[in-house]
Amino acid sequence: MFLLLYLLKKIFLQLIYLILQLTLKLQYLDTGAMYRAVTVEGVRLGLPLADDVAMSSFVDAARIDVGLDTVTINDRDVTTEIRTTETSKLVSIVATLSGVRSQLRRRQQAWVDDRDGGVVEGRDIATVVFPEALLKVYLTATAMVRAQRRVAQVGGDVNKIAQEIALRDEVDSTRADSPLHAASDSVVVDTSDRTIDQVVDEIVNLYNERISSWHE
Repeated sequence: MFLLLYLLKKIFLQLIYLILQLTLKLQYLDTGAMYRAVTVEGVRLGLPLADDVAMSSFVDAARIDVGLDTVTINDRDVTTEIRTTETSKLVSIVATLSGVRSQLRRRQQAWVDDRDGGVVEGRDIATVVFPEALLKVYLTATAMVRAQRRVAQVGGDVNKIAQEIALRDEVDSTRADSPLHAASDSVVVDTSDRTIDQVVDEIVNLYNERISSWHE
């Protein structure tokens, strides 16, 4: 099984994942979009986001499709809604639910099994979902740089967004189930002061090295 797995988020990184998919001929899955879709639909339906039983029951029956350009849940397009500031604030509530995480984890593993690998992004991908991955890369950047990238795409107050990003990192890194942290065998790549081409080149080189070693 050929796996290329990532941790951390977004906007600037979307182009990196797309280029990697085209370069390495591996399909891409944004697992965070799954949690965001569940959050958006849960809010719309008035579900108690902090209730693991209620949310797990909802996820069990939900049809979630995460594509390159479109994200749908129960056939409703939520591509734009999942990237709002409000969703970013609420998604950590859903992401702490063990029942929800377990169900989405199985879907993510099935997605990779069906494709014999992939470029997979998520906050627990290398540590919990695919601990035996061929290559694990922990992509990161400072909260301010990530905020600047988000503002460039969707607007907003950069300082406020930087604070929200830092808070979410704190919540995700201290949750009981699948906390956010780099796997011990991950390669940490700080993208703060690097271009997309520089990041892609490093990851492709890492991938090629792992594939060569794997075949030896």
